[in-house]
Amino acid sequence: MIDAFVKDHLHERLRTVRATMLWKLDGIEEFDARRPLTATGTNLLGLVKHLSVSEALYFGDVFGRPFGDLPLRWWDDDAGLLPSMWATADEPRAEIVDRYRRVWDHSDATIAALEIDAPGHVPWWPRPDVQLFNVMVHLVAETNRHAGHADILREQVDGSVGTDAENTALSGFDAAFWANHRADVEHAAHAADPTRP
Repeated sequence: MIDAFVKDHLHERLRTVRATMLWKLDGIEEFDARRPLTATGTNLLGLVKHLSVSEALYFGDVFGRPFGDLPLRWWDDDAGLLPSMWATADEPRAEIVDRYRRVWDHSDATIAALEIDAPGHVPWWPRPDVQLFNVMVHLVAETNRHAGHADILREQVDGSVGTDAENTALSGFDAAFWANHRADVEHAAHAADPTRP
């Protein structure tokens, strides 16, 4: 049975992973927050921007409660998701972070105002008629997915890993430990496929 406990649990998971996303921006230079770290241009600040747009749409437009200060709606744009995945030079980092926090407040108000089975409509889904439950599950999954991306990106920037300042157990090892560990993993990969040089 989907009930208030489920709603509260999903909401708490969403709050926790949102905080992780912003923590990934703490203590890094502007360039490192914005620079592409994958072949497709994935970057830390872009992930936060994307999640603010995504969450505003899902907890706003989908339930007839639009978030007023949304720079784009991807189903209205031929470029699709790409503009939400990176920050232009004239988009201040503080503005993107502030918008994400304001989106949280808007989303939290939507979640508080609606029952878990409240109807919504996601025009870009194959089965567009949904309930708040479906959207909450989707946003928890999407935000966690991007938090995983952010963890890998941040590790590339400065070696920082974990979900928050108190949960960085993996960072307690020195560079020599990680070099040896990586060598062990590389050795296992070669042993599993000896045809690779």
